[in-house]
Amino acid sequence: MGSLVDFITEWIRQGLIEAITGKFSGIFESVNEQVGEVASQVGQTPQGWNSGVFSMIQTLSETVVLPIAGMILTFVLCYELITMIIEKNNMADFDTFNIFKWIFKTFVAVYILSNTFTIVMGIFELAQNVVNGSAGIISSSLDVNAADVVSDLQGQLEAMGVFELLGLWLETHIISLCMSALSICIFIIVFGRMIEIYLTVSVAPIPLSTMVNREWGTMGNNYLKALFALGFQGFLIMICIAIYSVLIQGIGAADSVHGAIWGVAGYTVLLCFTLFKTGGLSKSLFGAH
Repeated sequence: MGSLVDFITEWIRQGLIEAITGKFSGIFESVNEQVGEVASQVGQTPQGWNSGVFSMIQTLSETVVLPIAGMILTFVLCYELITMIIEKNNMADFDTFNIFKWIFKTFVAVYILSNTFTIVMGIFELAQNVVNGSAGIISSSLDVNAADVVSDLQGQLEAMGVFELLGLWLETHIISLCMSALSICIFIIVFGRMIEIYLTVSVAPIPLSTMVNREWGTMGNNYLKALFALGFQGFLIMICIAIYSVLIQGIGAADSVHGAIWGVAGYTVLLCFTLFKTGGLSKSLFGAH
């Protein structure tokens, strides 16, 4: 009778161990998939991420926003001309070369407004070159080898009793659900950044129409800073997931399986928090507000 109980107990233990290791491997596979998805999405340009949305935004910008920007540009250029005329004692000390300066400013302003999307996309192309270059350097550290981590914890599982394994099995299921929720948060952050880029790009002609004037030009200057901040936010996101992957790879060295499981959850929460901070940090670094 005793041998039968021992057999059943051992059978339950092995079943729980297999279930725990399988769930634990699934968590790490989810981590790899999640990190890879973030890296691939961040590496996309606005036109490459969704060409249909980009085409719609470009059409709206050129047909709805651009005419308004043209009126603003006309006002800015007239204001620039009037200011230039009256600032030199009502033309008493007026230099005729200033007229050529104003004509040159007008040419530059019209050129900028006519090539708004080219300028904006050039900024994002520059940022994406940085992001893709960083991805080439850190991509080797992004994948977490679940088999190595599970093998490191296998010995600890073998030494546990049935009730401790049962509790651990429940923990893995709870952490798995938490990881699913955190994956949704990361999805919202990454996709929300792309939506913010489209919204910012859609009104590009208006702030760029103010660039040639000293007083009004602060709007255009801040807009360019915001574009650089959005572009290089992708670089900060890549650094965040690289750090996260390195931290996760050290989970196998945890003193206990419980610590390893909750460590995965803790690092993933930390990743979500840092991803939320990348937008504000990038704007702060580039002086955008």
